Amino acid sequence: MTSKNEKLSILDKVGYAFGDGASNLIWMSFIYFQLNFYTDVFGLAASALATMLLVTRTWDMFFDVFIGTIADRTRTRWGRFRPYLLWMALPFGIMSVATFTTPAAGPTFKLIYAYVTLSLMMVVYSAINVPYSALMGVVSADSQERTSLSSWRFTFAFLGGLVVQFSTLRLVAFFGKGNQAHGYQMTVGVYAVAAVILFLAAFATTRERVQPVQEQKTSRTRDLLDLAANTPWLVLCGLGILSVCFVSIRGAAIVFYFKYYLGSVGAAATFMVVGSIMSVAGTFLIQYVTPFTGRKNAFIGLMLLSTVVLVFSYWVRPDQLALLYVYNILYCILTGPTSALLWAMFADTADYSEWRTGRRATGLVYSASGMSNKFGWVIGGALAASLLALYGFKANVMQTAEGLHGIRILMALAPAAGTLLAGLGMFLYPLNEEATRKLQTELAQKRAQPALTGE
Repeated sequence: MTSKNEKLSILDKVGYAFGDGASNLIWMSFIYFQLNFYTDVFGLAASALATMLLVTRTWDMFFDVFIGTIADRTRTRWGRFRPYLLWMALPFGIMSVATFTTPAAGPTFKLIYAYVTLSLMMVVYSAINVPYSALMGVVSADSQERTSLSSWRFTFAFLGGLVVQFSTLRLVAFFGKGNQAHGYQMTVGVYAVAAVILFLAAFATTRERVQPVQEQKTSRTRDLLDLAANTPWLVLCGLGILSVCFVSIRGAAIVFYFKYYLGSVGAAATFMVVGSIMSVAGTFLIQYVTPFTGRKNAFIGLMLLSTVVLVFSYWVRPDQLALLYVYNILYCILTGPTSALLWAMFADTADYSEWRTGRRATGLVYSASGMSNKFGWVIGGALAASLLALYGFKANVMQTAEGLHGIRILMALAPAAGTLLAGLGMFLYPLNEEATRKLQTELAQKRAQPALTGE
């Protein structure tokens, strides 16, 4: 393989980051509003919703791996992974709107419609986001440049989330004028148009710099066996599941917490926006911290501190809004950078696999990594819906003390369990900064050999 180790320009970083900004206009709509949309607007029972989320999201995880192996074998004049941004942008926008559309029909048809549209949405999401994530592994061969690129990527991801948090409830009210179903459809329609444009901009401004010198002849089975033996990837995969799980649980809980525990659903938007601003700040600044702490140590410290913050936030009373904001600000500053750290480290696991086996399967590494994200989303979404049902939640009515207790658990203690396990789990990750630099130096020498020998 050959690579260009030149520093990435701001245009390179911003252009790549457009893709996660696009993705998160829809992804964060799922995280923060999908549960509430399906229960309070679409009309699904919490128990039926938990089952649907488990079914539709579980089978789709394996589709991620299929897309990853296909992307690794894609050959076009635009590269292996970039073309999917062009090909799948419009289907992504169309299915986003369909998923947030409420048909005028009976309960049975609506449940079937929800199963079908969410399943198709997950397929399209995989088809564009797996190659997009893998693209980071071939934009640069330098680990610090990847950390910087990942920092920019997740800064834009949080900016996309900020737009969703600030605008969604306002746009639903503006477009719906009392009809929330229509309001959600139009609001997501606006996000979908913006997402299509941003994905196309990402396609136009990115380049694949890490290219194979000659075609690798390997089977999907061999690639999967390589992945199963990739210990650093296995650790990060588990941590990805835990990280997305706690983000999904807490994100879904916010609207319920403000609507039923604090009694002011409109205030949820400001709360989420402030949190996202803090997450953006933490994510952008982490690239200046890791040269001193290393990514592994930074992740551990951030996760363990956020666990303490979440546990304390459980005891916030409805009249202590200022204290709730303090805890939320601390939580978001601490957890915001963790996704950027994980995804930069996933690129290192692709290097590790190539260093160990002589074969590189970047798309498979990132697709299986994305699968871990979806599995975390499956667990988080299904667990949130199940806990609501367990504590007797009923939509659009005053909750019992038990129901409010369940919502408070979703907001604090359940995500705290996830952050604690993720922080402790990172101790198992075997690649520190010194080991990563060593294997990347050896890889660079191997990649240069064909050029030196005239092959």
